[in-house]
Amino acid sequence: MSNLISQLTLLSPEIFVALMAMLILLLDLFIQDKNKHLIYGLSQLTLLVAGLLTASLGFSEPQFAFKDMFVFDSLALFLKMMSFITLSIVFIYSRNYLLNKKLLTGEYFSLSLFALLGVMLMISSRNLLLMYMGLELLSLSLYALIALNRDDKKSNEAAIKYFVLGALASGLLLYGMSMLYGFSGSLDLYTIGNIIQTQEINSELLVFGLVFIVVGIAFKLGAVPFQMWVPDVYEGSITPVTMMISTVPKFAAVAMLIRFLFQGLDYLIVDWQQMLLIMAILSMIIGNITAIAQKKIKRMLAYSTISHIGFILLGFYVGTIGGVQASIFYLTTYIMMTLAVFGLIILLSNTQKSIEFIDDLKGLSQTKPWEAFLMMIVMFSLAGIPPTIGFYAKFSVLQAVIDQEVIWPAVVAIIMALIGMYYYLRIIRLMYFEKSDKKLKTKTSLPMLSVLTINAGGLLVLGIFPKTLMSISALAVGGLSLIHI
Repeated sequence: MSNLISQLTLLSPEIFVALMAMLILLLDLFIQDKNKHLIYGLSQLTLLVAGLLTASLGFSEPQFAFKDMFVFDSLALFLKMMSFITLSIVFIYSRNYLLNKKLLTGEYFSLSLFALLGVMLMISSRNLLLMYMGLELLSLSLYALIALNRDDKKSNEAAIKYFVLGALASGLLLYGMSMLYGFSGSLDLYTIGNIIQTQEINSELLVFGLVFIVVGIAFKLGAVPFQMWVPDVYEGSITPVTMMISTVPKFAAVAMLIRFLFQGLDYLIVDWQQMLLIMAILSMIIGNITAIAQKKIKRMLAYSTISHIGFILLGFYVGTIGGVQASIFYLTTYIMMTLAVFGLIILLSNTQKSIEFIDDLKGLSQTKPWEAFLMMIVMFSLAGIPPTIGFYAKFSVLQAVIDQEVIWPAVVAIIMALIGMYYYLRIIRLMYFEKSDKKLKTKTSLPMLSVLTINAGGLLVLGIFPKTLMSISALAVGGLSLIHI
């Protein structure tokens, strides 16, 4: 009995989030439109309590539950806490926008919490079935979220496209998992890893299964050549949903990559290293070059995301603890930058017209100087210009690559980073050196502006003092005692 209680305690954050998501969905039926802020408050309370429950589990040796299917370690603690903070900020940024568009419903919050639950399960899973359950819970929630604005044809089209391609990717991942189970007879990732190490297995079949798994992970990350859905989904979804898709699921995808490749299939490092390298290089090249040609800001940010995923994969390609630390550090930085840029787009949008084209930002410094200044900091960070945190994120990945005496990927990454500067600095030029006939007429939300100021200011402060975030990223990875590398 005591053992069961201790196991349930380990799953208490997941249980609480699941119960609250269902409660919010039910309460939405009885709460009038004018009182929808209660749903928002409950959602934020859910994230706060879930964060406290997760933090109470402590930072210690890895803990396991339900026949080792579920693991709670330093990586799980870090990624879950970051997921809570990220989703909370997404809710803060989204509230007024959804209220103005009459889309502030319990559906949005409950689906977001169900997606979060899927992310949490994927982060803590070391079992193939549990991993897949978390993935499907996340995916199904995102399909519905993308189509939240039912009257918009673009949203419906984006949802259908994401559903079809997502179902294909999930099927390929499941096929890869079934092949792993077929020759190992186990669903446990660590057991599979030990069998691969100790027994002679048909390597061709194993690599074949590995390819399918990497394809599934790459799709969730939006890496080339599985990035087809990213621009259309980013553009078709309403901005709060785009912000959600571009941030929270990335924690799950990175966790899945670490669990599979570094903790389960690390003895196949020679095979998956080459796959990651190809995807990293192609993502940086296609992402940065294609972003230059974009006129719509959300499509530009979509291709920008693809290029950033390339940098994250480059860190994982290194195959060392240092490389994983650099990628986790880059992921955290990317999330902060993405939240800030989409938050500013939402802030500058009004009930009649949203910021759609890059040219809509012309002359922003004359009409809204503070918002333009914050956007400039974010763009500098995305471009990787010191002293912002974006520079140190790119530098840490490049350093991890060079430390392994592999020079040419680092050279390609530097060239692509220089190309990427063009479309980021173009926005700064439009804001400060061009005039616009159209003036943005928006009501500034002070609470939202305050959070945005902290968010964007954090990119500058952490850039000046980067060691704090670097140390936290190192702790997240350093506590993985079962990692073989």
